[in-house]
Amino acid sequence: MEIDYIENEVSLLQPAAVQRRRIRPVDDAHPFDLDAYISGYSGRTAFDRLVHIISTCPTLAPQALKLAFTQIEELRDPTLYQTAMNVYDAVADLPEVQLPPTSELCSVNTVWCEEVTKKNQAERTKLEVELKTYSNNMIKESIRMGHRDLGDFYRATGDYTQALKHYSKSREFCSTSQHVLDMCLSVLELVIEQRNYAHISSYVFKAEGALDTASAAAASNPAAGSNNVSSVPLPKKSAEREQVQSKLDFAMALFHLGQANYEKAAQFFLKIGSPDSLGDWIGKLVAPGDFAVYGTLCALPSMSRSAIKSQLTGNAIFSAYIEQEPYIRDLIQSYLSSDFKNVLELLERYSTRHYVDIHMYSHVYDLTNLIRNVAVVLYFQPFQTIRLDRMSAAFGWTVDEVEKEVVALIQSGQIQGRVDSQNKILKARKVDHRAELFARAIKTAAEIQSTNRKLLLRMRLQQADLVVKPPKSRREQDRATDILQGD
Repeated sequence: MEIDYIENEVSLLQPAAVQRRRIRPVDDAHPFDLDAYISGYSGRTAFDRLVHIISTCPTLAPQALKLAFTQIEELRDPTLYQTAMNVYDAVADLPEVQLPPTSELCSVNTVWCEEVTKKNQAERTKLEVELKTYSNNMIKESIRMGHRDLGDFYRATGDYTQALKHYSKSREFCSTSQHVLDMCLSVLELVIEQRNYAHISSYVFKAEGALDTASAAAASNPAAGSNNVSSVPLPKKSAEREQVQSKLDFAMALFHLGQANYEKAAQFFLKIGSPDSLGDWIGKLVAPGDFAVYGTLCALPSMSRSAIKSQLTGNAIFSAYIEQEPYIRDLIQSYLSSDFKNVLELLERYSTRHYVDIHMYSHVYDLTNLIRNVAVVLYFQPFQTIRLDRMSAAFGWTVDEVEKEVVALIQSGQIQGRVDSQNKILKARKVDHRAELFARAIKTAAEIQSTNRKLLLRMRLQQADLVVKPPKSRREQDRATDILQGD
């Protein structure tokens, strides 16, 4: 399967109008601690997030660029220097942004670049020679490991296309289900780093199939042996399966998030196990606090309040993730207690935290609108009539903003009512449930009566022998067919 590599610059070097819409402030009203945030990540994802912060928060761009340059020297891809500088320069060119030039902040370590380039070239030659030797000797397991090592090398050096090619090639030489599972997990890490969500599901399904096969084989081994075989290894196998399943659940959650299927994404985020079950993916791909943000923002507009209470606040594992982002607990509690003004204030206050996330940023605007719409619908549910000024006080909006929001929800069918624009009153559409019940009963009775009349008419026609019979030749043909079928 060919997967196009998504360059980081593609989503960052955009026209000025698009960049202006994405720029987020960092101030007292929108707090964000860059050092504390980036400390939860390592490797390539730390660099990718710093580059995204440069493009999203010009206020933090100089600090993020310095951290990105520091992070580059822990990796093996010298081309990342140019990537970071291109993004910084693109932001600095915006008319409303004033940033110091790159030369005043940091410089490229050319000595390190030359050394790493030579080491990469030597290692690539070594791995290619080893793979060629294994191929000539037709050693299947060694060939698989050779492709795997080359995939790891190309991924570390930033050549994702070649990395995917070698990971996929290793599939042909997998001899056990565990090998297939390892290959799928390596590809999933790769496509998650690329943020290429469309191809996640196919490898998750392959991994689940390999996981089931490996688990079945592991379960059958003790049964095939002696009855005296100890059952001590079983909990270890169960823990390993839980670890793999948590990774697959996280991958599927990102897949549904990428497809804007927020309800499915929330379900998978809430299924993820403890941080220990994700192993080295914590830090390498995601931080524990991210699960609280992802799961909560996807759950609020797509799940009922009873489900939110039981699956978010009543979930011990997810509550541990919420502790990493304390404001998320306040957000959930305000939503459950119908304090929607505080909900919207929290969403706005921490919007910068949401926009700087590389997986969430393209969905923050839509999710915020969905949460606001659901909040208005829930607030109006108990009322037959309510003044718009009361709603404006409850949400912190002006009366005109409330009217505009309510009209949009009425037009979309989410609120069954109408607005008295002169008196600024929202009235629920009156529904006479008793009349509806009688109407349904009368309709059902009419249908039953019609059916009974048809049955009586059929019976009387049969009694009067007013039945059209088929021709004799047709009856003989049907009888012959019945005989043949009976034989």
